[in-house]
Amino acid sequence: MSRRLRAAVIQMDAAPAPLESRLGRAADLIAAAAATGAQLIALPELFNTGYVYDDSNFALAERLNGRTVTWLKSLAAAHQVHLVGSILLLDEEDIYNAALLVAPDGRLWRYDKQYPFAWERAYFRENRHITIADTDLGKIGLMICWDAAHADLWARYAGKVDAMAVVSCPPKVSAADLVFPDESRINLKDLGGVWRLIHTEVEHFPGADLDEHAAWMGVPVLHTVGSGTFRSRLPSPAASMTAFFAARPDLWRWIPQAHLIHLEAGYDLQTKVIDAQGEILNRVLKVGDGFTAAEVTLADLPPVPTEKQPPMRTSPLAYLVADALGEALATRHYRTGARRQWGNRVAPMDPRTRVWVGAAATMAAIGLFAGRTLRRGRYQPSDAETLETGE
Repeated sequence: MSRRLRAAVIQMDAAPAPLESRLGRAADLIAAAAATGAQLIALPELFNTGYVYDDSNFALAERLNGRTVTWLKSLAAAHQVHLVGSILLLDEEDIYNAALLVAPDGRLWRYDKQYPFAWERAYFRENRHITIADTDLGKIGLMICWDAAHADLWARYAGKVDAMAVVSCPPKVSAADLVFPDESRINLKDLGGVWRLIHTEVEHFPGADLDEHAAWMGVPVLHTVGSGTFRSRLPSPAASMTAFFAARPDLWRWIPQAHLIHLEAGYDLQTKVIDAQGEILNRVLKVGDGFTAAEVTLADLPPVPTEKQPPMRTSPLAYLVADALGEALATRHYRTGARRQWGNRVAPMDPRTRVWVGAAATMAAIGLFAGRTLRRGRYQPSDAETLETGE
């Protein structure tokens, strides 16, 4: 027979803040959610640090016996709830973005992000194992953010879980601006080339893609998101800006000042509880810290999909940029920063990196060739694409 479960999802402003401050805010939200009767509560990705591309991330990584995990266990026991959220976790040799599900009795399950998004690869590595937490509430599958945009990962969980918890903090990079040192800005779609093709104003991920996969799997999905405004410099700034400006020769003069350019984006309001039919039961509808809760129904046994898996609506080019280009641009930065913080025994070279570097070099060559072609007169920027330079 089916079971009822009250689940809550927490949204937090993603701006970086000291650990004690962020844990204090999270504790208040957990207490409020638990007071509504919630049994399973999901926190956002990197809830204890906030989300930014900055070398301070290396020092924020914690061990499993560190401050945040101890705090999670304490809160789970105090409120008699199951808690899930992700942190930067320092393992034996590498740093991972790990989603941890903690039971009231202190049992802990760990899932490492499988698909770091683009520049995230500058601060942690990926793993390749799914995690099904066999809790007293049921079998809970775990994912982190960009993982949920990959159909293969949903297929690996299908038929094995009673519910999914997806903890996220995705800035809307496809519609982001680059902010220059003089505070002028340009939207990524106006960079031309691949950036125009991947731009979207539609909330496919983490919007319709999650809703459709909840219905396909026949299980409820809890999804959390960060909030506010994401503003960050980029790791490997010269290489990153070269990739951005490949099809815009008129912007190449900014590359020497790449370290002063910021990426700025908002977050979609996608902190929500989705039922097993793919319907959104409740969602957080305002920017900032908050939560929502809803009762979901769990099947007696993990449902097995009977229909064809729905396709992901995200552009294939977005995967190429996020995975291949990110690996090539960010991996050396990760090894250098992790070893500087934690010593030369961490961050061994991953052989797959050489493959991605080769792919990125090919992409760069194509982009530069296209840029030179455009510079010969085939490209004239529109008024909307021309920056205010004072010239």
